[in-house]
Amino acid sequence: MDVIARLANLPGALPGACAQGLIWGIMAIGVYLTYRILDVADLTVDGSFGTGGAVCVMCLLSGQNVWVSLFMALLAGLLAGLVTGILHTFMGIPAILAGILTQLSLYSINLKIMGKANQAINVDKYSLLISLRWVKEFALHNPIIMVIIVTAALIGILYWFFGTELGCAIRATGSNPAMSRAQGINTNFNIVLGLAVSNGLVALSGALLSQYQGFADVGMGRGAIVIGLAAVIIGEALFSRIFHNFALKMAAVSLGAIIYYIVIQLVLTLGFDANLLKLLSASVVAIFLAVPYWKGKYFSKPVKKAKEDEKNA
Repeated sequence: MDVIARLANLPGALPGACAQGLIWGIMAIGVYLTYRILDVADLTVDGSFGTGGAVCVMCLLSGQNVWVSLFMALLAGLLAGLVTGILHTFMGIPAILAGILTQLSLYSINLKIMGKANQAINVDKYSLLISLRWVKEFALHNPIIMVIIVTAALIGILYWFFGTELGCAIRATGSNPAMSRAQGINTNFNIVLGLAVSNGLVALSGALLSQYQGFADVGMGRGAIVIGLAAVIIGEALFSRIFHNFALKMAAVSLGAIIYYIVIQLVLTLGFDANLLKLLSASVVAIFLAVPYWKGKYFSKPVKKAKEDEKNA
């Protein structure tokens, strides 16, 4: 009976879970660009997510328009990705270490931007794009509706961009760097650009989350890479057989983030210890990453030796 009583509270919490999933879904699209398109392990996102939130909140507090604040957060993310790209390509530092160095630096930069560990923004005093307070209202400023519009616009822009010559060159760089260089493609430039675009999206997501929750915190991006990977992997696992178009693959990543947050909300509703959430997230990512390996090793049908001999003959 206790479980049924807890589950009865779930429908009321679902709008908030969906809104958060959509916001983090934008960040997950950024992770998808580096993890799947560029084939680069980028850990900058744990820092650039907080940078986007910090820049957005401080711009709003200084009297800037909400769209200007979001654009400044996007630029801050682009710069963070640019730094990681330069550390990796120009200085020869491995991508994962370059991301860690930038992430570490951004912690101090975020503190400097905000002046303290936390900065609040009141929806009554400032004109915000989204807010937790509006999540159950049926209106354009409802976070679910507004973030769906923003996500659709971003997917459309990215779909167009990655269909251009430059975008195709970035995809080729991630797919086969050696062949790309042989074709005269500047792979270093493409890696830097890809990292910049990715972290720009991550920072934009952080800016939206800071408005949604009403504050920016220096540690708000901690563990963001795990959530991003979880969204990417869940989206691919559930929708890869249906969504083959590049735009639909990015939409699947966003849906993966929503499913992730609905699952998180479900386990919290059932009384799961909130202190173990990051352990749960890491476990989910590990399992979904292991499934393709297990499937290939333990469940694929072995090729008969006779058939191999016939092919060789």
